[in-house]
Amino acid sequence: MPTFCRHNRFEHTCPICSPKAAEPSSGRAGTAAVPRPRTTRTSSPRTPTGVRVRRVARAADDGYANALVPGLRGSADARRLADEIAFATGRLAWLEGGGEGVYAEAASAAEPEEALTTLVAAAASGPRASGDAERVLNAYRGWADRAGSQAAALGGEPAWTPERRFDRAFERLGSVGFSRGARYDLLVALGRLGLLDARPSSLHFGDRDDTSLAAKRAFAIGDRFVLDRRAAELAEAAGVPLEALDLALANLDAQERMTLGAPDDVADEGARERAAAALGLSD
Repeated sequence: MPTFCRHNRFEHTCPICSPKAAEPSSGRAGTAAVPRPRTTRTSSPRTPTGVRVRRVARAADDGYANALVPGLRGSADARRLADEIAFATGRLAWLEGGGEGVYAEAASAAEPEEALTTLVAAAASGPRASGDAERVLNAYRGWADRAGSQAAALGGEPAWTPERRFDRAFERLGSVGFSRGARYDLLVALGRLGLLDARPSSLHFGDRDDTSLAAKRAFAIGDRFVLDRRAAELAEAAGVPLEALDLALANLDAQERMTLGAPDDVADEGARERAAAALGLSD
């Protein structure tokens, strides 16, 4: 089962990190085993290499101003944000189509627990994770066991709306040690792949993660309520799903684009045009 390496590639395709010795996973009766975070498998042509784009420094102030992003002062920054919105929106559609690599494995898994095991392990050791992946997975395993299964732990009550399910799972994954970015993207991926009936109604901003820091800069505010409102306004103006802004903002100030397994050419050109128009950018 592939995982992301520290170079933001799937580990078995990285020329630096591959090959690494795999640790055997262990399971408990009734619950799919959560594998160790550094397993490997034979490379596949369906597995993306994690293409990334080198970033430049923040744009200089050239008089750019737009009410949707009052913190941006350079048109190059605004154009970069439009580019990242296009990529993140395209990645959501790519996930809905089954994705590649670890996402394709999960989408085609014979059992729901197997699919969840695959994606949870990738999230715990991926580029948006923080801390000790082994410790996080052990805590997650205990939580899932107490609920009876991973599906029960993440799914909660059948009567919950998709938005409430996302919110509760996001909170609970945080309590077992998953970073904000890792749990947000995990739940978005599960929803887009049809593995969990969950849909975000906000970006669940934190304090020091890349998405939250970029949002505070772009929206020129630190208050989470206002951040959520301004993010929703930008998503609506650009005609993109709110969750696309999670990865788009994370990549805004990044030295290298996090592709999270998607090929770089998944960018949605329609979303780019709509975002550029909303941000007041001319061709």
